[in-house]
Amino acid sequence: MKIICVGRNYGEHAKELGNDIPEDPVIFMKPDTAILKKGSDFYLPEFSEDIHYELEVVLKISKGGKYIRKENAAAHFEEIALGIDFTARDIQSRLKAKGLPWELAKAFDGSAVVSDFVSKENYDLQNLNFSLTKNREKVQDGNTGDMIFSFSDIIAFASQYFTLRVGDLIFTGTPKGVGQVLENDLLEAFLEEKKLFSLRIQ
Repeated sequence: MKIICVGRNYGEHAKELGNDIPEDPVIFMKPDTAILKKGSDFYLPEFSEDIHYELEVVLKISKGGKYIRKENAAAHFEEIALGIDFTARDIQSRLKAKGLPWELAKAFDGSAVVSDFVSKENYDLQNLNFSLTKNREKVQDGNTGDMIFSFSDIIAFASQYFTLRVGDLIFTGTPKGVGQVLENDLLEAFLEEKKLFSLRIQ
């Protein structure tokens, strides 16, 4: 299983970090060891002083393929979830300044939170609301209609470079409002009005 992640897929998020709007999806990867075990707390790593949450809609590939056409992409996933792409922002900033890859900041153990999956058939994927609260206060409020690249765009683009296999996960990008987490923070994620996970920071 591989985890494909899309960066800068919401215009306002790109702007809040001072990044240009991309012409193509910005792709990076996480290993399967990045997945936080279900029911576990997230422990702040010793190597960073600035861990940020980034809430995202996650797709699970149900039908593998290579060079998938955009018009056929929706047939390659049946379920969606919410996830957090935890980012060591201090490390990422240093790496970006040197033109180096982001993996140390993005792919560390436990950096990928994934909720239980739900059927996509219950939702309007082009107008899907999702949100994150921190200590009961809303910090991120996204809608998939604001994505620069749609789910189908992402699947079609990624499959040009990587053969997609059943069980692969795709993190589709985060809206504006990312921020730091501190010890004892409580994060709760909602798909429409349904809470999909809660997570304590240790």
